Amino acid sequence: MASEQLRVLITNDDGYQARGIRALARAIAGAGHDVVVVAPLTDQSGVGTARAAWVDRPIATNSEDADGITYIGIDGTPALAVTLGRLGSFGAPPDLVVSGINHGYNFGVILHSGTVGAALTAATQGLSGLAVSLGAEDPKHLETAAMISVELIDWLRAEPSGTVLNVNVPDVALSDLTGVRNARLAPYNPSRLVAGLAPTGEPMAILRTPEPSADPDTDECLLAAGYATLTPIVGIQDAPSQDDPARHLKSRWDNLSR
Repeated sequence: MASEQLRVLITNDDGYQARGIRALARAIAGAGHDVVVVAPLTDQSGVGTARAAWVDRPIATNSEDADGITYIGIDGTPALAVTLGRLGSFGAPPDLVVSGINHGYNFGVILHSGTVGAALTAATQGLSGLAVSLGAEDPKHLETAAMISVELIDWLRAEPSGTVLNVNVPDVALSDLTGVRNARLAPYNPSRLVAGLAPTGEPMAILRTPEPSADPDTDECLLAAGYATLTPIVGIQDAPSQDDPARHLKSRWDNLSR
């Protein structure tokens, strides 16, 4: 039996003309889903869930039609694209959000990823989100990540609303994957960024190839071994405190002890 059609908002942080989002949209539409593609006009990599600078002002847009799909570019971030789509700015609100296919991995501590930020924004607005990244800046096998994404939509639709799944796929043919593994996020690796100075004297953060993670169950290690990795993630949540901060303040000032 064919799966029920979903309305899927597709976005990314590489821009609405990027090859990755085009391959993703074709695959999801080809699977019978109703797609609405809304993404930044230009590269917005590294913006996380940012959208504040684009609120309360008109948003410039552009659109292109290709392969029977309309690709809408907005002068804003991936998180803003999700928010506008959820509000109905581009027709009926979506059932879920798929972000990608990013040109390059998003593994480990992914706080600043615009690709992942779009999926997390969807979760804060009651939608499930899938963030998909492929391990190359100039990918050769976009169809591998696209096919995996289509299959994971069927998994995601059965999960509670607000579920977010981060997916990383090596840039190889589907038949050449070592396998598929659930993975933990690799911890922050301080060897990935180093401080530097520009020739003009300004400070710089320089990205370099990090020392490999020693934990074999992390996404970073499994990707290096040729696996596609799947990691359910959550956004900002309140956490139990080991030492109640309100009690601490009340102990300092009598007028707060109410």
